[in-house]
Parts: sequence; C-alpha cells; structure tokens
Amino acid sequence: MVKRSKGWVPERQHIIWIDCNPQRGKEMRDVHPFLVLSPKAFNERTSLVIGLPMTTASYNADNPFAVAVGVAGGRKAGQASYVLCHQPKSFDWRLRGGAPHPMKRVTDARFAEVLALLNQVIQLA
Repeated sequence: MVKRSKGWVPERQHIIWIDCNPQRGKEMRDVHPFLVLSPKAFNERTSLVIGLPMTTASYNADNPFAVAVGVAGGRKAGQASYVLCHQPKSFDWRLRGGAPHPMKRVTDARFAEVLALLNQVIQLA
C-alpha cells in the first residue's frame, strides 16, 4: 500500500485504499480500492469521502452496474478492476487509513460512465 503524505487529501476521480471493516452482511470487508466521488474541499473539511468500492472479483464482468477501469497490479496483477456503481458509501478516510492507490485515478471517460450508472441507481438528475 502507498503511504500518504502529511498534507494529502483524497480528490474526486482518484482511487484510494480504504479499510471497509467493520462490515455487515454482504458488504465488502478489509482494505479495498475506492473511487472517490466527493470533491477535495468536502473531503478535507469533513474527513469523510463519498465514493464507490472497487473489486477484482471476475463475476463482475457480467454485472450491469460494474465498470472495468483498468488492470490490477500487485498480488492481483493482470485481473480487471471493477468499480461497483450500485454500492455508494461514505467513510471517514482519516480514521480508516485512506491512502493513495497505485492506479491513481480513472480516466475522464470511465468516470463519466461510472457517474451515468450511479445516476441510474439513485436518479439524482
């Protein structure tokens, strides 16, 4: 895991590590990549980050609410990484050990795709 610098704050469209524990039921557990949706100013002021969990679980290739955003590295090298657009969450990124992820951020095109799918679920616009 990449360590965060003292002044680091997660930014919208960035991928970070976040500890999802404790969890309940079918929620993700342990440390996972997380796509940040909330803007840096909100994240810094509140210590919260709003975003979407990511996974390399291959069954998400058929999930209509999962967007493939790249290929994982490390121990999951070569596996597709999916953003789960149907599971928006907020976490206290400071208390849950938020840190930069090696993938850094998603492309503008993929981010737009993620937002469109999320909007199908929660219908903000």
